[in-house]
Amino acid sequence: MSIREINRAALQTWLSEGTASRQELALLDVRPEEAFGKGHPFFGTNLPLNRLEQDVSLFVPRKAVRLVLVDAGDGDSEKAAAILDKLGYSDINILKGGVPAWTEESLNGQPTFDIPGIVFSESVRDAQKTPSISATELNALYASGADVVVLDTRTIEEFAAFHVPRARSLPGAEILHRFLDYVPSPDTLVVISCAGLPRAIIGAQTLIDADVPNRVVLLEEGTTGWKQAGFELESGLQDQFGPVTPRAAAFGEERARVLTQLTDVEDISPEEVAEWLADDSRTTYVLDVRLPQDFARGHWTGSVSAQGGQLLAVSHRSVAVRDARLILIDEHGTQAVTTAYWLRRRGWEVRIFSGALAELRQSGENSLDAQTVQPLETIS
Repeated sequence: MSIREINRAALQTWLSEGTASRQELALLDVRPEEAFGKGHPFFGTNLPLNRLEQDVSLFVPRKAVRLVLVDAGDGDSEKAAAILDKLGYSDINILKGGVPAWTEESLNGQPTFDIPGIVFSESVRDAQKTPSISATELNALYASGADVVVLDTRTIEEFAAFHVPRARSLPGAEILHRFLDYVPSPDTLVVISCAGLPRAIIGAQTLIDADVPNRVVLLEEGTTGWKQAGFELESGLQDQFGPVTPRAAAFGEERARVLTQLTDVEDISPEEVAEWLADDSRTTYVLDVRLPQDFARGHWTGSVSAQGGQLLAVSHRSVAVRDARLILIDEHGTQAVTTAYWLRRRGWEVRIFSGALAELRQSGENSLDAQTVQPLETIS
C-alpha cells in the first residue's frame, strides 16, 4: 500500500507524459458533480466521495493503477484514499491543496476544463473542411420549404431540454445505425446540430466519411448560434428510439464498412477478449456504446454503459484510466464501428466485439469464459 501527497508540478508531468510512458494513470475528482462541472484538471473523472466505494471498480477495475485524487482542498481526498486503501488499491496519490491549489497556480487563475475532445474535433474540421451553414441560412431554408432535416447528435436528455425547431434527436453513435429511418431520401439536405460545435463536427464528418448519398453540413454553433441569431429554441422529445428497421440496419452496416477501410478498426475474438480481461498488467474496459435504454434491456455482466457519442466527446467520464484498452460492443456492429473510428484517431487502443449481443440472444449461451464475462443480463 502506498498513499502519498504530490504537488501540481508532479501531476502536470504525469499528465504531459500521456501514453508515451506506458504507465496507466487515473485522475479521480471526488468533489460533487456541480463543483466538477465548474472546472477541473485535464482528464479528470468525476467520482464523488459518496459514490466512490460503490462505483470505483467500474471506473478503475485494476487495483495497481496509479491513482491521483483531487478534492476542494477540504480533506475529502484523504477520506477517499482511506476507502481505496481498504478496497486494495495500491498506488494512491493526493494532489496537495486540491483544485484550489491547481487553480491558483494556473496561468490565468481560472479552473481548467476538459478540452481535448474540443481540440480534436476542431482539428478534424480544419483538416477535412467540414461544410456548414448559419442559423440565418437554415431559417431561410425552413421558410422556403426546402427538403432539409436537422439531426441533433447530443444525448436524448440534452435534446429534450432544448433544440433547434424541427430538429430530430439522433445521438452520435446512432447516426449511421438509424440514418435511413430518419433520412429516407438521398435528396434531403442533412444539417447536424449540437449545443455548440464538437459533436456536430464529428457527426457531420462521420456521415461524410461514410459516404452517405446526401449533402451534409453542420449548423454553425448549433443551438447557441440559433439563439444568438435571435431565434427561439424548442423543448421536448418526439422520437421514441424503437427498434431500427432492417433496411436502415443494413444501410448502417454497409456505411460502417466504409469507415473501417479508412482507419484500422479491428475486431476482437472471444478468446482475445478473455485474454485481455485476464491480463493483470493492463486495464481493459468493456464498453456498451448503445443507448442507455438498450443497455438496460440486456447487456454483458461487467460491461459499462458508455454512449458512443458521449464517449467520443468526453471519454474520461467513462474511461478513467489513461492508456487503457477498450473493447466496444453493441448488437449490430454499426454503433461500435462509428465510435471506434474516432477513438482510434484519438490514439486509443480499441477493438470491436462485433455482434456480441446479437449472438448471445440467438444462442442463449455465453461464448466466453464464465469467469471473465458473464451471460447477457435481461431486465424486464
